[in-house]
Amino acid sequence: MRRNPRRDLLAGLTVAVVALPLALGFGVSSGLGAEAGLATAVIAGALAAVFGGSNLQVSGPTGAMTVVLVPIVADHGPSGVLTVGLMAGAILVALALLRAGGSMRYVPAPVVEGFTLGIACVIGLQQIPNALGVPAPEGERVLVVAWRAFAEFARTPDWTAVALALSVAAVMLLGARWRPTVPFSVLAVIAATLVVQIGGLDGVRPIGELPSGLPAPSLAFVDVGALSELVAPAVAVAALAALESLLSASVADGMTVGQRHDADRELFGQGVANLAAPLFGGVPATGAIARTAVNVRTGATSRLASLAHAAVLAAIVFAAAPLVSKIPLAALAGVLLATAVRMVEAGSLRAMARATRSDALILVLTAVATLVLDLVLAVIIGLAVAGLLALRAVARQARLAPLALDRGDHTEEEHELLAEHIVAYRLDGPLFFAAAHRFLLELTELADVRVVVLRLSHVSVVDATGALVLKDAVTKLRRRGIAVMVSGIRPGHRQVLDSVGALGLLRHEGREYATTPEAINAAREHLRLTGVLPAARAPHPAPLPVREAP
Repeated sequence: MRRNPRRDLLAGLTVAVVALPLALGFGVSSGLGAEAGLATAVIAGALAAVFGGSNLQVSGPTGAMTVVLVPIVADHGPSGVLTVGLMAGAILVALALLRAGGSMRYVPAPVVEGFTLGIACVIGLQQIPNALGVPAPEGERVLVVAWRAFAEFARTPDWTAVALALSVAAVMLLGARWRPTVPFSVLAVIAATLVVQIGGLDGVRPIGELPSGLPAPSLAFVDVGALSELVAPAVAVAALAALESLLSASVADGMTVGQRHDADRELFGQGVANLAAPLFGGVPATGAIARTAVNVRTGATSRLASLAHAAVLAAIVFAAAPLVSKIPLAALAGVLLATAVRMVEAGSLRAMARATRSDALILVLTAVATLVLDLVLAVIIGLAVAGLLALRAVARQARLAPLALDRGDHTEEEHELLAEHIVAYRLDGPLFFAAAHRFLLELTELADVRVVVLRLSHVSVVDATGALVLKDAVTKLRRRGIAVMVSGIRPGHRQVLDSVGALGLLRHEGREYATTPEAINAAREHLRLTGVLPAARAPHPAPLPVREAP
């Protein structure tokens, strides 16, 4: 923090200017009011900066969290949201102690992109009532609320709020393309507020009175009897806070050279922030991608920038609350509409859509689920579909192939083996639950064969299901009078094969060999002993010129 304090303080001031309208807007959207958004930005922003795992992360109220909080406010009121934030903070601290931060790297990029697209759509739809200048209709689903707001506006249209919201959004979007370093959000909000005050536009609703300072910390909102009902919402809030914070920290790492966040410490910092913010009336907080990006772009190098951002917002709370209270809600709606538009990276969406059909499907499903269902369920759906598609792709790599395919032709040795009623196969790829049954079906359909030689040196993975299927295949072939010789079992696969009895079955009959030539010679010896081959025939010196795995 002592290396470049001037740059960090300037970056913190810039981020605070950008964060002010967002904190106000997200506080209003959550249902707890603008003061809740400011309290969150100050308290959570400072504590996450101190205890978090990223030097550049900026935390506070976010649009994604607002989406989750709206139904909680509807069901349990403001006290329920504060209690949920407290419980979520405890869950995040527990996740940090369990070192669960590294799990973020397993979230596929299409899930993240679809999640972000869905959040952007939800944030935009949430602003419809304020942008139209109508009271927020009742309803839990954002699509229903937006439709009812349009219906209410159509009955008594007043275009003043619409003009303010669209003007603020246009200034932000066009200004960002012209001068990215200028905080056009603040300039647009100030201009909209002056227009309303000077023009005497009484029909435009302002934020309303704000307290001149933060409230004293209190736990009076906790209702012990309601804790059991709030466990599920608290888990959802904690999951979202972890996902968004770690994603934001990863984005910050990618924008810099030499900065790497500590995922577990970041979860701990977010947990501490969410334990403290409800005590001051704040909503649950997460790492904020937009504010973090501004922090990095303006030259921040340490946590001092995030602390300065929280300090500037605290000064605004204490010194400028009467001025802030006059900001029109329509102007804040315009800020959040522009934020929603800027969250959507068209290039990334096109890249994901063109990559593979599976990636496109995962992206669309996650986005639709985010819009129609809820955020945490959307991520679960996206991860589940991505996992199933990945399993299908891996399972397709498993195949049972004749050894002659190693050379691309059918040689005299192979025809000689077939004439001797011996079939030699190699098993490639994973032998696990998603691919094992196809292997069993192919192997047990063999006809006019007395010995099957299986080379397992190219098997990449064996799980319990694969081991059981191998044992089942050996047992079924034995019942048909077909002997099975196995070669090339890897040391790492022996435990799972032994645990289900497959290895013991082969060892009992003495039919496990180190190399495939040894197994083929043993197969010929078995056929001579059973009278299938002439007894005078000498063993073949080199059954097949196969290539053994290292």
